[in-house]
Amino acid sequence: MTECTPSPVRTRTAPKAIRAEQDGPVLHVRLNPWGQDDTLDTAVLDDLVALLDDLHERPDVRILTLSSLGPDFCLGADRDEYREALADDPSGAGLRRIADKAHRLCQALENTHAVTIARLHGRVIGAGLALAAFCDLRAGADDSRFRMPEVGIGLPPAWGGAMGRLVSEAGASRIRELMLTCDAFDADTAQRIGLLHRTAPLDRLDKVIDSWTRPLVRRSPEALVLTKRMLAGFARADRTADVSLLDAHLLSAALRGHAGG
Repeated sequence: MTECTPSPVRTRTAPKAIRAEQDGPVLHVRLNPWGQDDTLDTAVLDDLVALLDDLHERPDVRILTLSSLGPDFCLGADRDEYREALADDPSGAGLRRIADKAHRLCQALENTHAVTIARLHGRVIGAGLALAAFCDLRAGADDSRFRMPEVGIGLPPAWGGAMGRLVSEAGASRIRELMLTCDAFDADTAQRIGLLHRTAPLDRLDKVIDSWTRPLVRRSPEALVLTKRMLAGFARADRTADVSLLDAHLLSAALRGHAGG
């Protein structure tokens, strides 16, 4: 029986808003390959959704790591893009399409068969924290900083259906405090409340990621997929009243209110 050579992972934008490199069963996905702003604009959303859609046909990819080549992991959603979308279409339909892409991305990240690992450094803000929360495992540099600023800028925390995921990962009490106060918090706090599984100095962070990937690639692929989906099912059971499909409408309404006010 001959071994099949993995086909390249395809993305839709050129130049790519992300960089994807495969090392055996591990796919390393990196944000900000060209030194652009560390934000999640439409190009990044489209590339990530396309990549995750392609993984349905790629059982050879068993682990996906998500990191950034910029100075920060992610500074959140691109609010300039939101304002431009609203200016182009005051009805908010264009803005809702962008927000719906965020929801599709987070659902695809949660549902992919690959075990997903977030490697976080620098600032992890708003939508960046939401994106990381949908990964199965999360490691952060010990000097990384986190913040959920949405309420402070007059917006609901409505990106990708993240509120339910954050609550299920870290608990309603702590997420309520951090969302309402918009306080920044450090890596130790993020680990203590369950948003990070491990912390390490930045120059040792890759060793933490390796300490996860090495045993994972030795596990039964079927057992990993089944366990991941069981865990996701139990986590979603805590979100039986999940209204995340309304996030795009909530965000659009809030921004339209700002523009009108």
